[in-house]
Amino acid sequence: MRWRRIGSGPPLVLLHGGNGSWLHWVRNIEPLAGRHQLWLPDLPGCGDSDEVAPPANLERLVATLQHNVAELVGGEREIDVAAFSFGSVLASNLALARGRVRRLALLGATGHGLQRRQLALKNWRTLEPGSAQEQAHRHNLAELMLHEPAALDALAMLVHRSASERTRLRSKQLSHTDATRRALDKLQIPVLMAWGEHDPTASGAATALALGHGHPERRCVVVPGAGHWVQYERANEINTLLARWFD
Repeated sequence: MRWRRIGSGPPLVLLHGGNGSWLHWVRNIEPLAGRHQLWLPDLPGCGDSDEVAPPANLERLVATLQHNVAELVGGEREIDVAAFSFGSVLASNLALARGRVRRLALLGATGHGLQRRQLALKNWRTLEPGSAQEQAHRHNLAELMLHEPAALDALAMLVHRSASERTRLRSKQLSHTDATRRALDKLQIPVLMAWGEHDPTASGAATALALGHGHPERRCVVVPGAGHWVQYERANEINTLLARWFD
């Protein structure tokens, strides 16, 4: 696995989403690095990282991640973890397997096993390189990741297209399970969960209520006007939220 270490302070591991890379956090790194030593991997089969030996199931992915964290950050060192989308499946199960996770923050968390909207994504791989693929990537970015048209800028397109074209890990099946929810129900640590109001992978306030009810150690937030990639679309708000949570 390829990791990047940025900043200084208590260790904070940032896990990206499916079909993504460490650049899912591109608008959050600088504000958080002033308070924390950030550890940002490309997950197995994504970006610059190799794939795990098959089968790339949850147990093997979590074990790989746990081994890397022990080698780089320290097996006995307490850490914080923030994760986006599919990364939440791994983060919650890493906390369960590893222990010594002080706090979790899950943004646009999948693996909750609750209702989500059907998406009409385009298969860009079947199209000719050039404008046809570019239009398909733009469509998918708007359909899945971002709500406000203004958020779909050149940087968002660059991050999304580059990550999509380099991803070999197929995370969709795990994202559609309840693996995050089952792990969280076995944990007793503080967990922040935030979704955009228009996140198609969740049902806004209904998902927040379902996961937060009866769990005083959890804080669930719905960010108005935002889509799935909430830490990009509402970077200032999320950066403040994360700083306060981990401080």
